[in-house]
Amino acid sequence: MTDREPPRTGPRPSRGGAGRRTAVIVVLTLALVCGAIAAGYLWSFGARAERARAARLHQVTATTTGAAREASALTRSGAANRAVAPARWEYPDGVRRSGTVEVPAGSPQGRTVTVTVDDSGAAVRRAGGSSDIVLTSLVGGTAAAGAVAATGAGVLVLLRRRIDGRTLAALEREWEQIEPVWSGRLRRESGPEDGPGTDDA
Repeated sequence: MTDREPPRTGPRPSRGGAGRRTAVIVVLTLALVCGAIAAGYLWSFGARAERARAARLHQVTATTTGAAREASALTRSGAANRAVAPARWEYPDGVRRSGTVEVPAGSPQGRTVTVTVDDSGAAVRRAGGSSDIVLTSLVGGTAAAGAVAATGAGVLVLLRRRIDGRTLAALEREWEQIEPVWSGRLRRESGPEDGPGTDDA
């Protein structure tokens, strides 16, 4: 004879809670996937744009026509120990150009420096390179993930409110059926039961 396992008592796991956790995990996973896709697209787009821009740029030698001075925040490329100075160069061949270019701090007049110019010969700022592309990709991917997560959270809140409303309505209908019996109101309204009738002799 084997002993039977006693029935388990205690609260059963809530299906609603498990369902909500699953929904949250799905939303977060979808947000991460969308963020990764957006970051990858921005990286690819930025890399192609940088290659196309680099194909239109040229390196030429310029000669400074004045002493270097401190660069402002708008003209500084971000490199340390950099300044600006007036300079002259030729590009295309035989076409003289002049402008303000970046030079090492403390550069004297007459120093030769390498300048980046476009197809027309105008000096342009050096691109930030891969660091700018990485930053743009991270910001864009994070924004996309946040947007998907926020949208998913809003949908979950609306669904939960709708489900809670249906549950409350069902409970109210059940209470309307149970309350008269539970409170005894049904018996009071129906009155005492009629006993068996008697015939007059």
